[in-house]
Amino acid sequence: MAEQQEQAAPDAMMTRIGQVVMLHHGGDREEARGRLLDLWSEIGEDGDPLHRCTLAHYLADTQDDPADELAWDLRALSAAEELGDGRVAEHHQSLAVRAFYPSLHLNLAADYVKLGRSEAARSHLLRARGAVGALGDDSYGDGVRAAIGRLELRLDGDGGGVSGDGRPGGGRPGGGRPGGGSGPDRFSGPGGETLGPPRQRP
Repeated sequence: MAEQQEQAAPDAMMTRIGQVVMLHHGGDREEARGRLLDLWSEIGEDGDPLHRCTLAHYLADTQDDPADELAWDLRALSAAEELGDGRVAEHHQSLAVRAFYPSLHLNLAADYVKLGRSEAARSHLLRARGAVGALGDDSYGDGVRAAIGRLELRLDGDGGGVSGDGRPGGGRPGGGRPGGGSGPDRFSGPGGETLGPPRQRP
């Protein structure tokens, strides 16, 4: 019985994260940020890396300061590096950790563009491009590859500058979230169907 509860707990947390993400997508950014931070406190810095990767990704979505957005995206990447395929498959059978990396590095590249750090942006774009082989030949994979290409063109075309609103080339790579209507200004996130790199969308 205890073993069954342990197996159910991660799904319960992912469900709770997903509920807050829906709140954010509905436009209540401040409330979503507060609730995600509460979940982060509950999980802790040493908590389940899938939970931390997912939470950090979505907390980055809710930040007003590009430096804070970068800090959360770096936490998401760090948590992903602690993940194994076995843990990810517990959440969603079709997921593999290596498929998280293209979008994680893409988001970091966009963060660095907003901060005027074009060399760091190019470095993460190279990593994103180098990791796309892990993506499927589907709408999600196509969307990630296209977004990488768009940000590459922006960096090549304007030297890594940002538009007046602080976003690279006028918007975050990928625009709306794949497979689920438009969401905040992010591309994807860690977890599975509605959460995380690779979501079933772009």
